[in-house]
Amino acid sequence: MHSRTPFPSPANTGPHAGDLLGAELVAALSSARRRAGRDGDRHVDTAHLLHALIECDPAVRAALGGPARLTRLLGYLAQRSIGYGLRWQGTVEGVASGATVDRGGRHGGPTGWSPAAVVALEGTLRRARERGGAPAEGTDLLAALVSDPRCRAVEVLRRAGVIPEEPAVVRVDDPCGQGHCR
Repeated sequence: MHSRTPFPSPANTGPHAGDLLGAELVAALSSARRRAGRDGDRHVDTAHLLHALIECDPAVRAALGGPARLTRLLGYLAQRSIGYGLRWQGTVEGVASGATVDRGGRHGGPTGWSPAAVVALEGTLRRARERGGAPAEGTDLLAALVSDPRCRAVEVLRRAGVIPEEPAVVRVDDPCGQGHCR
């Protein structure tokens, strides 16, 4: 395996995607791409990924908390096209350094993915490799998302009160809820 494995496109996962990605993660990536299209966004960003993970992966839902917390979180995510998140329209999400990219879409990543989403997806595969090469899971992507304190997914999680102000203290590896969420 290469040290930098390209992340399979949800539209065309290819014959080896099952070796790299768990079923829930494949479903979440496809859902995120569809959601971005329905929202009229040119790029799948980290908030699309978070929304899709919550819908598709029970382990991610367990890691994020109980029904009340999930309802509030989904409320913020649903509002992205009708109010909350409107300032994101027409922009491409950058990475933790705060860098933004031009509106022409030339950001060096796969077409249709924001730079922050690409970094999160690469981190997802890295976490799976570190576990011994098991297929990447939704919780791997969730951990990669919260590792970027400036991504849109973390902004939504903070506003919903799911993670504390300092995302470095979030422990996605501990989905039982002991100390990783407020």
